[in-house]
Parts: sequence; C-alpha cells; structure tokens
Amino acid sequence: MASDGARKQFWKRSNSKVPGSIQHVYGAQHPPFDPLLHGTLLKSTPKVPTTPVKAKRVSTFQEFESNTSDAWDAGEDDDELLAMAAESLNTEVVMETAHRVLRNHSQRQTRPALQEVPAPKQEPEPAAEPLAAPSGDLRLVKSVSESHTSCPTESASSVVPLQRSQSLPHSATVALGGTSDLSTLGSSALSEREASRLDKFKQLLAGPHTDLEELRKLSWSGIPKPVRPITWKLLSGYLPANVDRRPATLQRKQKEYFAFIEHYYDSRNDEAHQDTYRQIHIDIPRMSPEALILQPKVTEIFERILFIWAIRHPASGYVQGINDLVTPFFVVFICEYIEEEDVAAVDVSSVPAEVLRNIEADTYWCMSKLLDGIQDNYTFAQPGIQMKVKMLEELVSRIDEQVHRHLDQHEVRYLQFAFRWMNNLLMREVPLRCTVRLWDTYQSEPEGFSHFHLYVCAAFLVRWRKEILEERDFQELLLFLQNLPMPAGVTRTSSLLLAEAYRLKFVFADAPNHYKK
Repeated sequence: MASDGARKQFWKRSNSKVPGSIQHVYGAQHPPFDPLLHGTLLKSTPKVPTTPVKAKRVSTFQEFESNTSDAWDAGEDDDELLAMAAESLNTEVVMETAHRVLRNHSQRQTRPALQEVPAPKQEPEPAAEPLAAPSGDLRLVKSVSESHTSCPTESASSVVPLQRSQSLPHSATVALGGTSDLSTLGSSALSEREASRLDKFKQLLAGPHTDLEELRKLSWSGIPKPVRPITWKLLSGYLPANVDRRPATLQRKQKEYFAFIEHYYDSRNDEAHQDTYRQIHIDIPRMSPEALILQPKVTEIFERILFIWAIRHPASGYVQGINDLVTPFFVVFICEYIEEEDVAAVDVSSVPAEVLRNIEADTYWCMSKLLDGIQDNYTFAQPGIQMKVKMLEELVSRIDEQVHRHLDQHEVRYLQFAFRWMNNLLMREVPLRCTVRLWDTYQSEPEGFSHFHLYVCAAFLVRWRKEILEERDFQELLLFLQNLPMPAGVTRTSSLLLAEAYRLKFVFADAPNHYKK
C-alpha cells in the first residue's frame, strides 16, 4: 500500500493553485463555494451506508481512467446523458459514493471476471416524462467502469447497458431505468420527451418571478431552442427575474445602446480610433458562419457592437478573439424570428429593421455581461489567458501525466495550442451549434466562462489522448492540437465533452480536498 506521502503526491503534485481550490478568480461574477461558510449544507442528508470492502489501492489514476475512457462510445440521447443540474450534490453522499467506486474498482481487479450486482427493481417510467428527483434524493448511478465491463461468455441480450459516471446526480440518468435500450426509442417518444422538457421551461418562465437557481439547474443539460433567447438573457443577468420589470428594462437598455451609437460611432474614423475600427473591419469576415457574417447588414451590426464595446472599455479595447464572442448571442436571438434550421443560410434582409435593432442591442448587452467576467483575458498582455493556460497545464499534469509528459518530451508548450482555446472560448474548435450547446451549460455554471471552461479544455485532451500519444513529431502533434477532428454528431459531441468536464471537475477539484483526510 502506498504511503501517505505518495498518496498526497498523487492528488496534488505542487503547491501552486489549480482549478477547484477555494480561491477568488479575478473577474469572476460569483465567489467559489466555501464548505466552511456553507457547513450546514453538508448535513442535509444522512450518510449512505455501504458494505465494508477490503480494497487494494489503485496504483495510478490512469489505470482507472483506462476503464472509463470508453464512455465516449456511448450513444445515449443528450437528455439522458446530461440532466446533471437538477439537484445539487450533497458532499457526504458524493464522497461516500466516490470511495465506494474506488473500492469496488480495486476489488474487481482481483477477480477473474466481473460479477455484476443486480440493481434494485424499479417501476418503469414513461420516456416522455423523466422523473424529477425530489429535494434530498441524491442517489448516484453506478460508475462506467462497473457497468460497462461484461464477461466474454455473456450473450448480447444480457449485456448491461452503459450508465453514466459516478459523479453525475441520479436525476441525470433516471430515465435509463425505464428502458433497456435507448436506441429502440421511436421518434415520437423523443419528441414527447422534448415537449415535456420544453413545458418545464415554460412553466418556470411563466411565473411572476423566475427562480434563477432552478432555471440554471434545468438549463445545465441544454436549453430548448424556443426558450433559449429569453433563458440566455436571464442567465446572463441582462433581464431581471421579475416578469413585470422586463419590458421596461428591455426598452431602457435598447435605448441606452443606441444613444451610445449616436454619441460614439461617428468617431470611428478619428485618428485615435481608426486603427481599432480597421482591425474590427478586417476580423469580421473571418468569423463563422461565413455566409451569415458576410451579409452587409450583419457586418454593420457586428462592427457597431464591437466598436462601441471597445470605446467603452479602454482598459482592454478591441482584441482579436472578442469578435467571435458576438456570434452565438446574435444567432440565438435572431433564431427567435426565423424558421430556417440552417442559420448560415438566413437572409437577414428579410428580418424587419426594428427587430434587427432590438437584436443588436440585446447582443451587445449580453456580450458585455460575458466579458465582464473574463475581461482580464483581453487587457494588456492578456494576463487572464496566461493564467488560465498555466492552470490548464497543471490540471492536465494531474489528470493524465502520460499526456502531459508526452507534450513536454516533444517540446509542445500549452500556450501554443491552448491560447486560442481561451481567447476564442473554443469558437474555432467546434461547430457553432456545439458552441451554443456549451454556452447553455456555461451560463448555468457559476464562473462558467472563467472556470468551468478549463475543465472542458482538459476534456478535449482526454477525448483525444490516444491520437495525441500516437503523434511523435513536434509539427504533427502541434498541428493536430490546433485542428482537432470533430465528430459529425454535434449534440452528442458537446454532451460528451460536458459530461467529461463535469467528471474531471468532481474528481480533480472537489475530491482531493476530502481525500487529504
């Protein structure tokens, strides 16, 4: 058995600050969760009893990781994968579950074949209405490493369906208990489930005062397209939770934005600002989707938004990368007024001028709210990005030492590929639809853009670790990291990235503080 010193070295290799430690993040909108200040939350649910098991300690996390990496091959629906935020995790239950998973994993290594423990019998539930876990019901599903491994002699009909990682709340996969094979669900069942989910959003948004905490929990696993515009405006802090105050707030903020246009926009040709405007004008055609951005009306809207923001934020001004952050907001808000599924093919000239004005103002304010939390990414020398890249390097060294060492041996520096991941928030690495799905979760997470984004970036390296380790040339390795191959399934890709990021955040941020005991 490893010594206490070795165990401490496994969880934390240095004294440098890493994601998940209790520390304030410069530019973040919310302070990190402090268990000392929220100690009463740790006693809300009694400790789950477990059967004592004499466990042999796992030598490295990579051995455990090798048994769970096949989670990327799962084919579940997005709703089944990621209804993660329906319930807050109770720390004692989470840690007890994590301990139990590690003990079971160690015990399984000593067995000739996996002996699957049958799950408690559950009443079948309609697929159209996933169960809502009641307050305090914090049961966790079995780990991937336990449920996915099967004996070679088992028939295909007896294979246990793949379930999610132990770090996910029970409500994230509760619908799995109602069917043995999600691939057998018909399109009608899926549409009913989507309709049920949309109805939950509408009920929450229809009240006189929207519960933003409940809205965040519901939004974590994705926001239905019809309610995404209003939900993003609420989650970003642009609109108030009180329904009666929203019309007046919208009118006031839209009027305020166009007052900025009238006051500042004519100065774009002044000597003091012409370099800023020229750079914006050059950068916009490089954005995605190209067919939409290259339309003259859209180009003008984006130029105004970026120039006004740069003028009103002289500490940073305009920096390449900020231009990409306009697109998701504009696309989401314009989708409220169009019927086309392919937003890149939309003829913006068909949208009424007054509607475009409102969309432009809403896009400006929501983008400003986002940048308020990460503005140090774009100030002089971009210290926020420098810090985040360093934090990612430290995080990956703990998650997968082999990948970290492989990059170091081939002299690939994290700044060479991760700078763009932080600067553009992965806008250049994933399709636009995937970005919108990621942002659903980012806006529902405290410090989503400044903190949770780190774990999504780490999930990229975990996802493609096999390909990374196969590259033996500096140039080829760097080229691969700068142009990661994205699978065709956009929704599934974003869901899996978020699921992996959530797991990494649980294991490498929260758990080490408790394992030190």
